[in-house]
Amino acid sequence: MSPVGGRPAPVRTEVRDQTLVITLDRPEARNAVDAAVAAGVAEALDHLDATAELRVGVLTGAGGTFCSGMDLKAFLAGESPMVEGRGLAGLTQRAPEKPLIAAVEGWALAGGFEIALACDLVVAAEDARFGVPEVKRGLVAAAGAALRLPELLPLPIALELLLTGDPVDARRAADLGLVNRVVPTGLALEAALELAARIAANGPLAVAASRRIARASRGWSNEEQWQRQEEVTLPVLLSEDAQEGPRAFAEKRAPRWQGR
Repeated sequence: MSPVGGRPAPVRTEVRDQTLVITLDRPEARNAVDAAVAAGVAEALDHLDATAELRVGVLTGAGGTFCSGMDLKAFLAGESPMVEGRGLAGLTQRAPEKPLIAAVEGWALAGGFEIALACDLVVAAEDARFGVPEVKRGLVAAAGAALRLPELLPLPIALELLLTGDPVDARRAADLGLVNRVVPTGLALEAALELAARIAANGPLAVAASRRIARASRGWSNEEQWQRQEEVTLPVLLSEDAQEGPRAFAEKRAPRWQGR
């Protein structure tokens, strides 16, 4: 993102092969989300979705912290860390169309945890800590945690996190199913990029359809789920990529995906 007023941009982007790395870069504020961060993340996610060569996004934080949540000082000064229709950091209410992986070092606290929950996958360093301490401040974790944690966890466990505000470490988060992989401290981004490369190697239409079904099907009734799934998968089955995949397998070569 471009610097504003001579200051370094609070969100940096970098292309690694077919992956867009999005870095929250306010280490002096533990990568807390202010208006500039929210706008920067939204712009980066739009770029991810609009660029055919990019297949996956990785979201991380600079300086050994993922994100400490909303910048309370900026909020009290009148700034909003929300983007209209997209939520906190331009992400929590509306995810990008392409897979997004959180690479978490250090704290993912309050809104920072909610940002991680909005991602599709989470890679965490051993020193990572996750928590929603809003109740300790008389607030509610309303940027996604109060909605998503009961979907992802047994209700008593979700309520323990929401009502005590106490954090959990990376291993506990992994045991609960909130984290995909736990890696040595300092290697979260590297491990997330490896995971992103494995996703990017697959057929982009198939990846998009699989993700869409997995995300949307919780709201489908038993009567409609097979019909809704067919609506999503039929264009993939009729695509050129669906011919290329089996052909490449038979010819013992890597597939050349066209995304059509």
